Amino acid sequence: MPPLAVTAHTATSAAGRGVAAFARAMRERRGGLRSNDFGSDPLDCWIGRVDGIEDTVVPAEFAAIDCRNNRLAWIGLNEDGFLAAARDAVQRYGADRVAVVLGTSTASIGATEEAYRDPAADGGFAPPYRSFLLHAPHSLVAFVQGVLGTTGPACTVATACSSSAKVFAQAERLIRHGWADAAVVGGVDSLCGSVLFGFNALQLVSDAPCRPFDVARRGISIGEAAGFALLERTGAANGGAPQLRGWGESSDAHHMSSPHPQGLGARLAIADALQRAALDASAIDYVNLHGTATPANDAVEAAVVADVFPAETRASSTKGWTGHTLGAAGIVEAVACLIALEQEFMPGTLNCSEPDPACGPQLALDNVARAPRLALSSSFGFGGNNAVLVFGRGGRA
Repeated sequence: MPPLAVTAHTATSAAGRGVAAFARAMRERRGGLRSNDFGSDPLDCWIGRVDGIEDTVVPAEFAAIDCRNNRLAWIGLNEDGFLAAARDAVQRYGADRVAVVLGTSTASIGATEEAYRDPAADGGFAPPYRSFLLHAPHSLVAFVQGVLGTTGPACTVATACSSSAKVFAQAERLIRHGWADAAVVGGVDSLCGSVLFGFNALQLVSDAPCRPFDVARRGISIGEAAGFALLERTGAANGGAPQLRGWGESSDAHHMSSPHPQGLGARLAIADALQRAALDASAIDYVNLHGTATPANDAVEAAVVADVFPAETRASSTKGWTGHTLGAAGIVEAVACLIALEQEFMPGTLNCSEPDPACGPQLALDNVARAPRLALSSSFGFGGNNAVLVFGRGGRA
């Protein structure tokens, strides 16, 4: 696969707004999780909440689809100069030649919950909630496409926790087959009752900060986040930008929520990504693990990594900083890989003190002050939706 340049990127989460804040939190080993204070009757758990969403105002022309998710998207777009970079790409390529491909698992469902809690006198939706698009899964992409002024391909990817990793694969295909010259990819997911109480019903929510790969892990800390990246064909103008070198996708076809016990789908997605990048597993310096801190998922992923990668590869989960941001997890963790490539350090695993015996020597608890040349990011979602991305420094390492 010819690489694509990642000419701009940003991520906002509980770890901070923008790349600098995220990198600083990882370097300082300072997590963003807090005891749950979301909602009128907060569930007893820990979350990764982004401050200031409630006070954020989206542009007036998008008032009909104003909701927590699109406010968070607006916050994210305005970090790291991303909005200006994306609009510049639209000017250079044309509005119909820039694709918008975004992942989300909740979209604007929080607004739908509000509409049912606060109905009009006649029992129907009150005026602020009457836009059909507000309650549609495509609300996020419609908002971002409107903000950017694009008229090209616009796709919503909703494959649970792999959503905003799969957007890179979708965008690469659109560019390679001539449907677009550049793509804005990313994902946004925000806190809402359906997610918090839904995961709690599955007994997957932890009453303490999540502890990825620790023997005492008790489940996930649900977070919210917005992240974006701009993908363009590589050339002299962007030769120093980090690159998307490969992607892999697979489906376990095993269970509605549990992973394949031998990690078959995960192995296939890793092999697929490495093949596209024309690399062996030994070439990967850093692996950002899905690492949700659930008992089953971590054990399976740990076994796969221990088997596939050499002992020298460093691997870690960054969810101790951000929480599990669901449909936005893929883009947040892709940005963590890009930070590692650009700032020459590999983050460790926050809140893990005694690794599960299934973990191999690859699992890094402490940060590693070494510059990776190639980084791999894994996203393994409910239903066995798997996506793996390979990133490298500018030029061919």
